[in-house]
Amino acid sequence: MRIGTGRRWEAVRPESTNGTSGGRLAVPMAWLYAEYIADEVLRTGNLIPHGTLEFRAGRETLALTIYLSDSSDELSGIRVVAGLDEWLSLTTYGHPWEEWVRERIAERTARADELSAHNPDLELAPASWQWLSTTELLATDLGGATPWHQAEDLGVDESEQVWTPAWQLGLPLGHLAIHLF
Repeated sequence: MRIGTGRRWEAVRPESTNGTSGGRLAVPMAWLYAEYIADEVLRTGNLIPHGTLEFRAGRETLALTIYLSDSSDELSGIRVVAGLDEWLSLTTYGHPWEEWVRERIAERTARADELSAHNPDLELAPASWQWLSTTELLATDLGGATPWHQAEDLGVDESEQVWTPAWQLGLPLGHLAIHLF
C-alpha cells in the first residue's frame, strides 16, 4: 500500500514483521489450514454442538494431528483424502498420541532452531497442545473400561463423571468424526 505525503509517495510496511519474510507478515498458513480441515471434519460429523469446549477439544486435537502428521511443513490438509487413513490411525484407541505429539513438536522445534528459522505455525501448535493438556473437561468416567469388542458388559455408569484433559475427550471425538467424514 502507498500513502501520499505531498508529492512524495512512500511504501507503507506492516507495523511489525519481527524481521521475518523479507518485510511481509508471517502468516501461519499450514496451521490455519489444518485447523480449517479439523473444523470441517467435526462439523460434517455433527457429533457435538459447534462452539462448545468439547468441540474445541476435538478441533484442536484433529488440527494438531493433521499439522504434525505432515513432515514437509507444507499445507498439511491439502491432501485431505490421502491423509484420512493416517489421521484415523493416529487417533485410534491405544495409539500413544500424547507422546507422539510431544515428540513431533520437539522435533520441529529442534529443526527450526537448527535453521534459525521463524515458523509461525510452530508457535500455534505448542499453544494448542498447552491448551489441550492443561484444560480439563468434565466427562463420563469410562475408567479402565475394556474396549467394546473385548467385553460383554462394560458396566459403565454414564452418570459418573471425572475431570479429564481436553485432549483425552477430543481424541475419540476426532477419531469418530474422521470415520463419519
